[in-house]
Amino acid sequence: MGIIAFIIIGLIAGLIARAILPGRQSMGLLATTLLGMVGSLVGGLIGSLFVRDGRLFDVHPTGILMSVVGSIVVLLLVGAAGRRRIHA
Repeated sequence: MGIIAFIIIGLIAGLIARAILPGRQSMGLLATTLLGMVGSLVGGLIGSLFVRDGRLFDVHPTGILMSVVGSIVVLLLVGAAGRRRIHA
């Protein structure tokens, strides 16, 4: 049941991140889900920076808020890489 929840949270986080960021992101439902799943992992890493338990890179479940924040970061990085590649 954990992987199904991870996929659903990824889909929701990806949809929210795409709705928050202005502009046109041309990606389908699968890419949006993958964006949210990667964003959830990035959000977990960002969240672990604020916890002082000595385990920096432990993967732990995060809430939808950090998943959305991570998805926004990933979407911004992908957008910046795409613009740099086109203009270079």
